Amino acid sequence: MSDSNPGAANPALGLDADAAAGEGLELAQFAAGCFWSVELTYQRLPGVARTEVGYSQGHRHEPTYREVCGGGTGHAEVVRVHYDPKACPYEVLLDVFWAKHNPTTLNRQGNDVGTQYRSGIYYYTAEQEKTARDSLAEKQKEWKERIVTEILPATRFYPAEEYHQRYLEKGGQSAKKSCNDPIRCYG
Repeated sequence: MSDSNPGAANPALGLDADAAAGEGLELAQFAAGCFWSVELTYQRLPGVARTEVGYSQGHRHEPTYREVCGGGTGHAEVVRVHYDPKACPYEVLLDVFWAKHNPTTLNRQGNDVGTQYRSGIYYYTAEQEKTARDSLAEKQKEWKERIVTEILPATRFYPAEEYHQRYLEKGGQSAKKSCNDPIRCYG
């Protein structure tokens, strides 16, 4: 008899069962390289109520930043977005995701190299999955190279250490809604 819930044996492999941070909000997870600038981009988006940076899609329970950067946990650096789908449809989140990074580079964004920097869309519902797959098919028409973005169910989310949360905002960059100031990656 096989266990249909891989999270029963290893919590890291289970689906993310956390609830969104408010009534009417939904969750989405995106991996697009270093999570700091991705988070700030989503923070600025009207309709996004909350962002969190962390780790998902790996096999180690309660990974640390050092472990994830070491490459042995299988986790990606992700941003978990709590959003109001009436004010910010999922399609808008996907548009921001595609615009934020190069989805054709395997396990790399700019100078950041490693599986933790892979491109991924991690869905919570069948509707999100379909929308993500349709979006990828449309975006592929714009790229000569093959898009390597993985589209998988959102597994358990592990928040990154507190100093990573809202890192660029803490460093003085604006997180105000609709802000168009350039994002500086490190401070």
